Amino acid sequence: MKFNKWLLFFIFTGTMLTSCSEDENDEIDDSVTENPENLDIEKFIYRGMNEYYLYKSDVPELANDHFANRTERDEFLTDFETPEDLFYDGLLAPQDRFSYITDDYIALENNFSGIATTTGVDFRLYRFSNSDDLFGVVRYIIPESNADGQNIKRGDLFTRVNGETLTIDNYSALLSSDEVIYHLASIEDNVISETSETVTLVNEELTENPVLITKTLDVEGMSVGYIMYNSFVADFDADLNAAFSQLAAEGITKLILDLRYNGGGRVSSATRMASMITGQFKDEIFAKEKWNGELQNLLETSYPDRLYNRFTDTIDGGESITSLNLNDLYVITSSSSASASELIINGLDPYIEVQKVGDTTTGKSQASVTLYDSPNFNRVNANPDHTYAIQPLVLESVNSMDVSVPVNGIIPDVAIEENIWNLGVLGEPSDPLLSATLDLITGNRRFYPERKHNFKEFSESGHNRLDYQRMYIDEVPPSLAKQLFID
Repeated sequence: MKFNKWLLFFIFTGTMLTSCSEDENDEIDDSVTENPENLDIEKFIYRGMNEYYLYKSDVPELANDHFANRTERDEFLTDFETPEDLFYDGLLAPQDRFSYITDDYIALENNFSGIATTTGVDFRLYRFSNSDDLFGVVRYIIPESNADGQNIKRGDLFTRVNGETLTIDNYSALLSSDEVIYHLASIEDNVISETSETVTLVNEELTENPVLITKTLDVEGMSVGYIMYNSFVADFDADLNAAFSQLAAEGITKLILDLRYNGGGRVSSATRMASMITGQFKDEIFAKEKWNGELQNLLETSYPDRLYNRFTDTIDGGESITSLNLNDLYVITSSSSASASELIINGLDPYIEVQKVGDTTTGKSQASVTLYDSPNFNRVNANPDHTYAIQPLVLESVNSMDVSVPVNGIIPDVAIEENIWNLGVLGEPSDPLLSATLDLITGNRRFYPERKHNFKEFSESGHNRLDYQRMYIDEVPPSLAKQLFID
C-alpha cells in the first residue's frame, strides 16, 4: 500500500513534523472501501491544497485531522461533480480571489511564456452609466501583430464588435472570435458616437515581448530613461537586460518605469528587474516569503534561504545583469498594475526613493505556484492521463522590513488617471501620465484635473488569460512529506 511506502520514506528522511507523529498515524482507521469512481484528479487537488495552500487554516476540510480515514475523505471528494467544483466550492477560502484550476496546463505554460491569442489590440473596456452596454478604448497596438500597420491606434474607441453592441454578457465571446470586426467610434463632450469606420482583424497566437518601449528623453539637460514594461515574463529577462544596457550606454541619471498596464507575473523576473535598477544591494533581501504555518515552520528550520528573494547580478544562463545603481525611481501606475508590479515598488522602498505617478494599484501581495499531478507536484512525471493543474496562492510577499502591499493598493504620490479623450502617445511628453512624471522630476509640479468622463472601468485585455493579475514563483519548495491520505 502506497501509504506504507510513504511512511517508510518519512522515517528514512526524518522530515515528518511533530503534528504527524507515529502515534497519530496509529490512531487513524486506514480501512479503504471500494469506490467505483475515478478520483485521481480530486485526490491530487486535495493533496496539493492540503500541503501548500496559503489559507489552509481557514478551510476546515484541509485540516490534517479533519477526516478519520481515506474513505471519509473520498466521500467528501465525491460530493463534487467536477474537479472545478471541488476546487472553487470545496477548498477555497472566502478571501481568496486569485487561486484557480485549469484542465489544460499547456495553455497555462504558454501564458507564462507570453504566448496568447490576440488580434494585437490591447484595450480597456468601460461601462456606460445605468446600462449593461460597453465600449472599448485602444491602449496600444502589439508590434508585429495582425493589428500592427492597420487603421487602428491608441486612443481609438469601439462600441460594436462583429456588428453587435458590446455588453457585459457578450463581450468576452465577441472579442475572442476567430475574426473580430471593430466598429470604431469617437467621443466629444462625453458623448460617444459610432463612425462609419471598421477594422477587421484575425485572432492569432502571438508571443508578446513585454518590453514595449525603451528610450532616453532629454529633460532640461538631464538624460531620463523610460521603459514601458507590460508583464514579468522570465523568457524575456534577457530582453529586459538589453533594455537596461541601452539606457546605461546612453548615460541616464533618472529612470521612469511605466507599469500602468502590467498585471504582474514571475517573482524571479521582478527580483532581477530590481537588481537592474539598483546593483548596489547584491545578496541583500529584496522580498521575504510567508507560507502557511506548517510550511513556514519547515522552511525556517530546514531551508531558511528558501524564504528570501535576494538582489542578484545574473539572469538565467549566467548572463551578467546591467545595473544602473540608481538611488531613486519613478513608477507610472494604474488600477491595472498588480502583484509583481507592486512587488517592485514595495521591495525597493526600503532601499531607494520610489515615487509613484498615476492611479492606485490593484493591491495584491500573494503569489501562486503551478502544482501538477505528480509525486512532488512538479511537471516531471506528471500523470499522463490528464492535463489538470492547480495554481493556488501559496505565499504572501513582504519587503525586507516585513511590510506587505496594502490590500487596497498602493496610492500614488501624484494622482492622475488616463483620460480616454486625451491619451497622448506612449513614450512621448504628449502622454499626460509621462508628462506629469517629468514634471515631478524637474520640480515643475502643477494641478492635474480629474478625468472628465464618468464611465466606469469594467475589464481589459487579457482578462480571460489564466495568468491575469497573478504573481507566481518558479517551483514548489521542499515537501512536508507528511500527507496522511496519499493513494
